[in-house]
Amino acid sequence: MRLRLAVHAGIILVFLAVWTMSPAVARQARPAAPAPRPPAELLRLSLAAETPGLADPFKGITTNGQVEPALFAIKSTGVSTAPVRQAAESFLAALSPEQRRKTLFDVKDDEWRKWMNQSFYVRQGVSFDELSTAQRDAAFGLLRASLSARGLTLTRNIMRLNHTLGELNDNNFEEYGEWLYHITVMGTPSATEPWGWQFDGHHAVINYFVLGDQVVMTPYFAGSEPVVARAGKFKGTSIMEAEQSAALSMINGLNPAQRAKAVLKVSKTGNEILTEAWRDNVVLDYAGVPVADLSQAQRQQLLALVELYVGNMDDGHARVKMDEVARHLDRTYFAWIGATTPGSVFYYRIHSPVVLIEFDHQRPANLRHLNDPALPNAEHVHAIVRTPNGNDYGKDLLRLHYQQHPH
Repeated sequence: MRLRLAVHAGIILVFLAVWTMSPAVARQARPAAPAPRPPAELLRLSLAAETPGLADPFKGITTNGQVEPALFAIKSTGVSTAPVRQAAESFLAALSPEQRRKTLFDVKDDEWRKWMNQSFYVRQGVSFDELSTAQRDAAFGLLRASLSARGLTLTRNIMRLNHTLGELNDNNFEEYGEWLYHITVMGTPSATEPWGWQFDGHHAVINYFVLGDQVVMTPYFAGSEPVVARAGKFKGTSIMEAEQSAALSMINGLNPAQRAKAVLKVSKTGNEILTEAWRDNVVLDYAGVPVADLSQAQRQQLLALVELYVGNMDDGHARVKMDEVARHLDRTYFAWIGATTPGSVFYYRIHSPVVLIEFDHQRPANLRHLNDPALPNAEHVHAIVRTPNGNDYGKDLLRLHYQQHPH
C-alpha cells in the first residue's frame, strides 16, 4: 500500500511540475517539429499538385459527368455590388505599380483555379506579409465589403490560428503565419462587366465573382489546425463551433428511418472530404437522406445549417443564395460519416443541384509531431462550399455573359 501511495504521489508531483513549468520549458518538452522546407521543395510540391489539377479544362462538379442545364441565369438581384467594386478599386489604388502588376489577371485566367488549402502552395498575387499597414487596411476593406461580419471574423480567426500553428511548429513562420495570405483580382472592377477577386492561403480560400449585381462566392474553403488556440499570441481564438454543434443536432434529430439513410458509414478512420483544391470536376452522386423525406421543422433546421456557410458572404447576396437553395430543397440530400455523439469525429455533406457543402474532421497534417497521424481528430477541420453544375467561379454566368455580349 505504501509503495502504491508513493507511486501515485510521484505521478502527481511530475504532473504538477509539467503543468506549472515555464512556457519555454513546455516548448522544449514537446516533440520537435519538422524543419522548415526550403523554397525549392515548396515549389516542387506546388507544381506536383497544380499540374495534374489543371490538366483538364473546367467543367464543374456533377452527379453523373453531365452538367445539368438552365440552373443559373443572368438577372438582377436587387443587391448592389457597388461597395465591393469601390473597395476593390481602393485596394488596387493603394498598391505600388509592381504589386498591382502581379495582382491583376484576366477574368478568364486559370488563376481562378490556382488555389490550395495546404500551406506549402506557392501562390500568386500580393501577400498581406508584404503590405504596409495602410495597404492591409485597404485589403481588409475589400473583405469587409464582400463578406458578412461573421464571415470576416471567421477569416481573420483562421489567419490568427495559422500563426498559432507556426508557434506549435517551433515558431516556423516561414510556412505558417497570420499574414501568409494572397489576393488576386481577375478582370477590372466594373458595374457591368464580369470581374472578381480571390483570397488564398492556408485553410482560407475565397473566390468572389461579380457580374452586375450578381455574386458567386465559391469555391469557398474554411478550416484550421488547430481549431482552438490554447496558448500563445492568439490564445482563446476558435472557429467553426456552430457548424459542428448544429450538424450534430441535425443528425441526432432524425428518426431511425431517416438516420439509416443519412449515415453512410459509422466508422471514420480517415479523411473523407472530396471536393477540395484541384477537384473542380468531381463526379459525385447524391447520397444520404433526401430532404423531401424530412418534416418541415427538419427542413428549416437544415436550411439553418446551410446558412452558417452561405451567410459568410455579404448579407444581401447571402439572402439571394439562400433563396436559390430553398428553391431546390426537395432535391437536396444530407449525408453523414462517423459517430454522432458530442466530441466525436465526423464528416457531413449537404448536396443539391445548386450547392455542395462538405465538413470533415481530418487527420493531423501540420501537427503530426503532436497528434497520432493515423487518426482524424477534432483539432483539424476542413470545410468547402461549391456551386455544382458549372457555376463555381461564376463560370456559367461568365459563359452566358459572353453568349449575350461577344468580346
